[in-house]
Amino acid sequence: MLSLQITSMKTFMSKLLTSQVFDIFLLEEASIQTATLFTIDGHIKPEFYPLSERTAENIPYSLMPWNDAKGICFQLIKGKYTPLFFKIVLQLKPEKQEELLKRESLFKKDSPLKALEMTIKYDGSKATITTGTSYHTFVMDKTADVVWDRELAKYLSQCQIPYEIL
Repeated sequence: MLSLQITSMKTFMSKLLTSQVFDIFLLEEASIQTATLFTIDGHIKPEFYPLSERTAENIPYSLMPWNDAKGICFQLIKGKYTPLFFKIVLQLKPEKQEELLKRESLFKKDSPLKALEMTIKYDGSKATITTGTSYHTFVMDKTADVVWDRELAKYLSQCQIPYEIL
């Protein structure tokens, strides 16, 4: 697990909410505290869609893609006052996770690895990003955790998002 403090809120918020930088992620959940608390569950409810549209092509993920959710979050966050707090939990899209694991020779069809995640927390003055891995079962091997920590830090640097390691 890696914890990073964002050192330029303006740059980070712009890239999070108005660019494509984080579109490689899915939204698991978001909580945004302004004058009231808004909570978003990113799990897609297939029953919302007509039966004819419930296909893997129309609903490719079980979580909402960040590029579909960021506009909603942007509308909740923007305004005259900054939010009191927010927490956004994102998961790397499965195809991106598979690419990373294959590149690192860690990919296995029956892998217990469920998701590579990052949690973004804003406390009213600063934002932190914490990495995480989710498994279907307990594992002793933490190689995927180390790879994810390194890759996310590298990705943020490539996207010119300044941070400090905590």
